[in-house]
Amino acid sequence: MILDKFSLKGKIGLVTGAGSGIGRAMATGLAEAGANVALAGNEMEVLEEAAAAMKRSGLHVSPFHVDMADPESIEKLVGSVLKKFGRIDFLFNNAGIIHRAPFEKFPLEDWEEMIKVNLTGPFLLSQAVANHMIEKGIKGSIVNTSSLIAVLGGVTVPAYAATKGGLTQLTKAMCNDLGKYGIRVNAIGPGWVKTGMTKALRENTERFQAISDRIPLGRWADPEDLAGLAVFLASDASEYITGQVHFIDGGYLAM
Repeated sequence: MILDKFSLKGKIGLVTGAGSGIGRAMATGLAEAGANVALAGNEMEVLEEAAAAMKRSGLHVSPFHVDMADPESIEKLVGSVLKKFGRIDFLFNNAGIIHRAPFEKFPLEDWEEMIKVNLTGPFLLSQAVANHMIEKGIKGSIVNTSSLIAVLGGVTVPAYAATKGGLTQLTKAMCNDLGKYGIRVNAIGPGWVKTGMTKALRENTERFQAISDRIPLGRWADPEDLAGLAVFLASDASEYITGQVHFIDGGYLAM
């Protein structure tokens, strides 16, 4: 039955940036679909609160600390998840940061921090998880969180645009190299989502209205709007889909 292919029962997944916003919503959806989900992030208090809420709903999740700017922390995360669960069937690289400033004034230290967290971190984590999948013969799924800004450029977000554009191209490169192992690699490109990261934009009345007017569905996304695609890409229902960037933008790019 086709619905059976969407089930994640018996699968083990890892989601970074899982304490809030998009990451938390995707992790919740993945767990609701039957997976055991490792929630990873840099703020353990936030992660533990998220994990407790999910467990109250009967979901199987566990929090793990990771600093995506630190290669040793990333290596430790993978080791900890494997020690607890024994395997990883899917990975969602969702953790990311943003700094805003005009290009001509953008600080080098902010640029370098975002390169580490948004691009190098997912590269290293994906590499570690992919090598585990290859060793164990797991035909797994890796999903990167890209952004509309990967193709639009944005305003006052040069480093964010560069890292999300890089992550999008990394997705395609990974697809080409990992396909022979049966490992699928895709990206989700969120549009305008109501999260802490977009708070400044939503508080700018003029900018908020201009963006909203261009969205055919007439509203910004809630984080939960991304959960369905997350489950699909982690599941066997998408077993012939790889190398793609799936935008969830309410039609924004069609305008």
